[in-house]
Amino acid sequence: MRISLRQLSVFLSVARHQSYTRAAEELNLTQPAVFTQVKQLEDSLGVALLDRIGKRMQPTDAGRVVVEGARETLDAVERMEMRLADMRGLREGRLTLAIVSTAQYFLPRLLGQFCDANPGIEVALTVTNRQAVLARLAASEDDLCILGTPPEGLDVVARAIADNPLVLIARPDHPLAAEVNIPPERVAREPFLLRERGSGTRLTVERFFRARGLTLPMRMELGSNEAIKQAVIGGLGLGALSRDTLALEGATGALKVLDVAGFPLLRQWQVAYPRGKHLSVVAEAFLDHLVAHARQAVEAGPAIARIAKEAAQE
Repeated sequence: MRISLRQLSVFLSVARHQSYTRAAEELNLTQPAVFTQVKQLEDSLGVALLDRIGKRMQPTDAGRVVVEGARETLDAVERMEMRLADMRGLREGRLTLAIVSTAQYFLPRLLGQFCDANPGIEVALTVTNRQAVLARLAASEDDLCILGTPPEGLDVVARAIADNPLVLIARPDHPLAAEVNIPPERVAREPFLLRERGSGTRLTVERFFRARGLTLPMRMELGSNEAIKQAVIGGLGLGALSRDTLALEGATGALKVLDVAGFPLLRQWQVAYPRGKHLSVVAEAFLDHLVAHARQAVEAGPAIARIAKEAAQE
């Protein structure tokens, strides 16, 4: 019986997503390549591991046994690699991160600083939505996860690293753009563009208005911050976003932050990992780097955007 760690890793991804396509996206492989890895694993083991039920790929009884064994095997390999990395210190090693998409507006600056100081470190970064980050956090798939709202119902260590204020935005020519101290009741009469269900931003905004007996009239549900910004610029309604996503649009005047009573909603960026997880030397060092420098990186966003705007105008 010849099976590889790669086959086990690919099969786990398919079993977790219940989809060859989603697994291919996560692993940055083609769908045929993913299918081939799973087929080779099935041939080696002599059993069928997946059943197609509707549009989903469900593990068979044998598949569930392999899922459990694959997790144990890959966890053991990871522990071995971490112990070896601990012995080597920061000269070399691997850092795996999962972040919500909004964090991509500041985290690359922190990663750049860290990798410049530690050139032997290999980084694997997954940028996805909140629900996927929570799933990865629950499964302990990464060294560290970064998200905007502390996870509920998970036994994790979560640490605040920087402010993450949430604001309401409109086109500069919107009737509310020139008003001050706008009552939430007035805002709630406007059509809204929000992130998908389960998004931390959406949960926070809906909780704010619900506490006041208000329901936002949803015009559109969008899966990315950039899509919301473009829809607001297009005049489709108001949006709610982390202020960190608006550095460029704020500098160019393409979007206006509304002066709404009760806003901005004050949240904080959180770095989290499962309680009891052994952090490698590399992960511990990056956690220290986040705590020391995340606030500066977040606050630098608007200044960097202004410099880029001025350079483009010269």
